[in-house]
Amino acid sequence: MGNFLQYTLTGLAAGSLYALVALGLVLIYRSARVLNFAHGDMATFGTFVAFSLATSGRPLWISLPLALLAGAVVAVVFYFAALVPAQRKGATQLGQVILTLGLALIFQGFTVYQWGAEPTSFPFPLSDTKVWKVGPVYVSELAIGTLAAAALASLLLFLLTQKTRLGLAMRATSENLQAAQTLGIPTRQVLAFAWGAAAALGVVAGIFLAPVLMLDPFFMLDPMFKGLAAAVLGGLNSLPGAVVGGLVLGVVESLAGGYLAMEFKSSLAFVLIVAVLLVRPEGLLGKEFQERV
Repeated sequence: MGNFLQYTLTGLAAGSLYALVALGLVLIYRSARVLNFAHGDMATFGTFVAFSLATSGRPLWISLPLALLAGAVVAVVFYFAALVPAQRKGATQLGQVILTLGLALIFQGFTVYQWGAEPTSFPFPLSDTKVWKVGPVYVSELAIGTLAAAALASLLLFLLTQKTRLGLAMRATSENLQAAQTLGIPTRQVLAFAWGAAAALGVVAGIFLAPVLMLDPFFMLDPMFKGLAAAVLGGLNSLPGAVVGGLVLGVVESLAGGYLAMEFKSSLAFVLIVAVLLVRPEGLLGKEFQERV
């Protein structure tokens, strides 16, 4: 029983970071029906900004907000500089996805040029080696911080989307773009905010992953695909589904690695996703998009 609780706790900590990545992907997909394949590279860029600030002596309470801002700004610039002109010229959804792939390659090249390709450690005040025993399980300082950060980010996103006028505008834009424009909602600005918020969520995940993984220009590649899998599992148009999908994926991975073998850690989780999608193609909490023509 103790092992089961330990694996579950470890899985929840990892799954909370998958959930943050998935939230960013779902936020963009709900708003623009575009899968942002540059999401992980935006998070990598923001994490390296935090790394540069931290290694230059800036405290975390300054480095973290500036890193989130940097990730959000590049996402907004990409939206206005690339996606909006492409949409005005009638770009298809596939064409817009290709634009995000191009952005990912640009980010990778810039990150390698600016910070190099050699893995490096990320200075972080929370440690994954400092642990406490809580009943039958051990919990690290970093795991507690990870769970708290993910819970806080998810709560703030929920309050934003459900309790504010901006959130109402975001939901209206995602439901029917043309109707929202007719009502006078500044949809371009709303979508730009969604891109910025999504990038900031990815940067949070990157900053809490960096102390565990060695920081390099490609360290977010695997978490990006795990986040995408979590988003599909929970439902690509459901923000709560992204959280559920991330936590389920993290726990299943941890249990598979603990009770079976590390080789089955990822494969069993994706078998679960296939099984769920065969029963519910829209995901655990997702709903099928219905567009009027």
